[in-house]
Amino acid sequence: MACSSGSGSSGSLSAATAAALAAAGVAGGTAGDLRALMEQRRAKRMLSNRESARRSRMRKQRHLDDLTAQAAHLRRENAHVAAALGLTAQGLLAVDAENAVLRTQAAELAARLASLNDIIACMSTTTNAAAAAGAVAVSLTAAAAAAAAAASASASPDPFLAFDGGANAAFDDLLRSCAEMFPLC
Repeated sequence: MACSSGSGSSGSLSAATAAALAAAGVAGGTAGDLRALMEQRRAKRMLSNRESARRSRMRKQRHLDDLTAQAAHLRRENAHVAAALGLTAQGLLAVDAENAVLRTQAAELAARLASLNDIIACMSTTTNAAAAAGAVAVSLTAAAAAAAAAASASASPDPFLAFDGGANAAFDDLLRSCAEMFPLC
């Protein structure tokens, strides 16, 4: 629909304006009627524009309210996440400290196990050496007895047998003097 702004006055009506006047119920249509129709349309447009602007402002306000609520929700969620992160960091520090203690204890236990294994190995070696020394001791005891018999027969004192401990003490002294042959732990 073509219509003029109403600033100019034309003596004849256009076909579109005449059709609009006819639709509006104005028969014959004069310039005053045309102006009244145009003012009515303009007022109607202004009212429609005001309503549209009001709806737009309301939509904008609702959107702003939604964004404000969302920002507040995100701030609260951020605070909860930060608190959870702090607790997790504290838990991590506690686990790290406990892990360090456990590593130290494991190292100490490994050292004790190695020491005990060394003692067992030494005892095993000593037992084997003692068995071998037992065989040597029997032959040494026999030799000591023969030497004692010879000493008493010849009356020359033997320095290894001339003390109060007897033959067993001499054997102990012999074992202690030969540490490389009979390793003691």
